[in-house]
Amino acid sequence: MQQHDITRHLATPLMNPAFPPVIPRFTDREYLNIVYRTDRDALRAVVPEPLEIDEPLVRFEVMRMGDVTGYGPYTEAGQAIEVRYDGERGEYLHAMYLDSFPATASGREASAYPKVAGSPALYVDHGALVGVLDHGSVRVATATMGYKHHELDPEEAAAQITVPTFMLKLVPGFDGTAQTAQLVRTEISDVVVKGAWRGPARLQLFEHVLAPLADLPVREIVSASHILTDLTLAPVRPVHDYLAR
Repeated sequence: MQQHDITRHLATPLMNPAFPPVIPRFTDREYLNIVYRTDRDALRAVVPEPLEIDEPLVRFEVMRMGDVTGYGPYTEAGQAIEVRYDGERGEYLHAMYLDSFPATASGREASAYPKVAGSPALYVDHGALVGVLDHGSVRVATATMGYKHHELDPEEAAAQITVPTFMLKLVPGFDGTAQTAQLVRTEISDVVVKGAWRGPARLQLFEHVLAPLADLPVREIVSASHILTDLTLAPVRPVHDYLAR
């Protein structure tokens, strides 16, 4: 293979890349969102500058992907923290756990999503929408919501999931020092809300050293939503360079 051919490839392994060269379209993406109040000091310890915190609010989410271009179905769970950057309100993606290696590799390498392996699930059980997250054989989160108790306005549902999203892009060099250290921004586009509901909810987070969701403890449930949608993820763009002199 000649040198100019190598740069046409997206990822390694060279002849069998970990993820496909596609811009994925998500069809029948189903959310369970629970927004809760946590400790302000706990957020200050994990939210990177120059992001700012107003209210100490966290959104725990479980997302079941019905079909994704290039990846197929998979499930994802994580935490997003409400923040503000340069006057714009959004969310900082703190942690994401997936049961799909290609989606995990693509999210981290081609973008900046903080994705690692996990075992999330989203299902209905005796009148409750249930979202769980396991790390190996250990349960680290259990979320329950009343199943389709009240309809949610589609515009409000779309607004919940299309807020600007901020993430850290960290790439080490071969000597262990940072080669890339950027705060990046993205958002969801081309949204079609197929159904949306709100209702009562509960959330339990359990201590685990390798999945420390409970470091942002649940103090008060603020709101909960159940959303079914089609959408596309926009490319990320850097908004702050930590290595700039």
